[in-house]
Amino acid sequence: DTAARERYQQLLPSERVNVDVYEQVNRSVVHIATETVQVDRFFPLERTSEGEGSGAVIDKSGHILTNFHVVDRARQMQVTLSDGTSYPASLVGTDPPSDIAVLRIDAPADLLFPVTFGSSTGLLVGQNVYAIGNPFGLDRTLTTGVISSLNRTLPRRTRRGMMKSIIQIDAAINPGSSGGPLLDSQARMIGMNTAIASRTGESAGVGFAIPVNTVLRVVPQLIESGRVVRPDVGIVRVYQTSDGLLVAELAPDGPAEKAGLRGPKIERHQKRQGPFVYEYQTIDRKAADLIVRVDGQPVK
Repeated sequence: DTAARERYQQLLPSERVNVDVYEQVNRSVVHIATETVQVDRFFPLERTSEGEGSGAVIDKSGHILTNFHVVDRARQMQVTLSDGTSYPASLVGTDPPSDIAVLRIDAPADLLFPVTFGSSTGLLVGQNVYAIGNPFGLDRTLTTGVISSLNRTLPRRTRRGMMKSIIQIDAAINPGSSGGPLLDSQARMIGMNTAIASRTGESAGVGFAIPVNTVLRVVPQLIESGRVVRPDVGIVRVYQTSDGLLVAELAPDGPAEKAGLRGPKIERHQKRQGPFVYEYQTIDRKAADLIVRVDGQPVK
């Protein structure tokens, strides 16, 4: 309206950037409500729990980008758009190692406003960033900050290993913000907000986002096949020795095991002590294979 336009003209240049970023992207951000069934450990009873998070519209076909942990084990999912209309969502695909999921809703194309993807290549510590999400269920909330650091690592939520190349930010991220876009000053998505570092569970000025380059690599595979196929040699752990890499653990029935590689040998023994018989096991690491070369190239 007229009053808003007049107020906009009176803003500082930095304030205008904040307003412009929000105006360009806020309709792309959705609220995701989930219903999850949990089984009681002690009684054969099911308990229903509710959760919520954020997401971003990525195309006119109704695909929604969010975190895997937002929809993990969800029995029902409901996506609410910026105009307040809600639609049931179906799961298109998930990639737990990168904490990325894609949903789909059957909504009219004229109600869908896809985000504009940028690049996470060449980001700089200190540059301004903008996060939009639904912290504590407060729809399409804007927080601002800077990139605090780059190339952080985070433990994966579902398996051993680390998520790499994570963006650290100081823009406030709180429960419910997960899955929302992280934006640059041109309103381009450069990451997806995913976690906070806090002892209280609320923002302590240390937040993390998955770089958009990872999103752009994973999402097309999820839309096409529902999962990401990664090459895996099937060696879970190795010990570094002066002679090479000693195989410590193999993935059961994995490629390395099928190819004939062997890990430590576990030997079971029995020992009698008076009227009792004790069982114990020893590990023979000398039986494990030592990797000295890969494709003819010496390993370090």
